[in-house]
Amino acid sequence: QVQLVESGGGLVQPGGSLRLSCAASGFTLDYYVIGWFRQAPGKEREGVSCISTSDVSTYYADSVKGRFTISRDNAKNTVYLQMNSLKPEDTAVYYCAVGKGWGPRGPILSEYDYWGQGTQVTVSS
Repeated sequence: QVQLVESGGGLVQPGGSLRLSCAASGFTLDYYVIGWFRQAPGKEREGVSCISTSDVSTYYADSVKGRFTISRDNAKNTVYLQMNSLKPEDTAVYYCAVGKGWGPRGPILSEYDYWGQGTQVTVSS
């Protein structure tokens, strides 16, 4: 059974850091493109970061470049999203998903399958 489970969310003050985890079961993450997405209340789900197979390339939304880092630990079958210098506008539910890749404008949601349940990130003082 294919399953993705996100964890690591929480409440953090502006300027703080969190590391999100996306643990996979039922398949090997290294063989697939993995994306991190987020959805804030009243807004559409948006792509945040993606990592290609064999970690050849990565994508970051302009809003998180220089602050977020995506990585993969194949031994743990887990993809991480290290989030630094967090801002209130980063508040959202964060999801990971398996997909086909991304284009110049980022990942296309319809090309991503097997979504996790999400983890809440709240940035507030």
